[in-house]
Amino acid sequence: MNQTLDYIFPNPPDGLDPKSLNVDAIPSHIAIIMDGNGRWAKKRALNRLKGHRAGIEAVREAIRCASDLGVRYLTIYSFSTENWKRPQDEVSGLMDLFAKTMLAELDGLHEEHVRVMTIGDLSSLPDDTRLAFEEAWEKTKDNDGMTLVVAVNYGGRAEIVRAVKDYLSAWGDTPVDQGPLEQLNEDVLAQHLFTADIPDPELLIRTSGEMRVSNFLLWQIAYSEFVVSDVLWPDFDRYELLRALLSYQERNRRFGAL
Repeated sequence: MNQTLDYIFPNPPDGLDPKSLNVDAIPSHIAIIMDGNGRWAKKRALNRLKGHRAGIEAVREAIRCASDLGVRYLTIYSFSTENWKRPQDEVSGLMDLFAKTMLAELDGLHEEHVRVMTIGDLSSLPDDTRLAFEEAWEKTKDNDGMTLVVAVNYGGRAEIVRAVKDYLSAWGDTPVDQGPLEQLNEDVLAQHLFTADIPDPELLIRTSGEMRVSNFLLWQIAYSEFVVSDVLWPDFDRYELLRALLSYQERNRRFGAL
């Protein structure tokens, strides 16, 4: 396995030893809030969309590295329900970027046996963007490698509201106090979330140094370990991921117990 780590992390910076990573304690699910594209662009006197384009390489790097390490699920926060408030040209550019990138990367992801799925409300996306994500799912849904979960037009609060409505709708006209309330518990409601078939993330990474969760996986991250990186997303590479994993492996996960 040391040879494998040498392959995954061939040129580690001074003071960072990939062999200190416990390959038997890699989290099965990592979620990432990819923040800092706009600030990365501003520092270089570029428009924000060029920052988003630069962030694509960091996404590729994260996917490759996570898959090589045996991560089973990688969830990336691509576009929130609040991001519609951004300038229209940025939103339109992002939607176009999502569609073109997804289609351009799809064959490579499929060859690596990656399964691509989305969480969020795709119905509000432009047709080209929605169809690109739907094509990715159809082509890769039977793959048995890592699952790449793209959160797009996603909001944690909206997901919980949707789950409650979905649960209640299954009861038809039954009064709420004559069944639905008695049967409802955490396990039942979780089966109505977008992530019903996905384990909760053990590790949540946020880049750019911001200390907030931004309405991301509010239900699922109840006991996730948080690692905040000061690095802006386009500069996030496999060695930053390694630092996050080493920090995660130093934690004592008690889940509320002693």
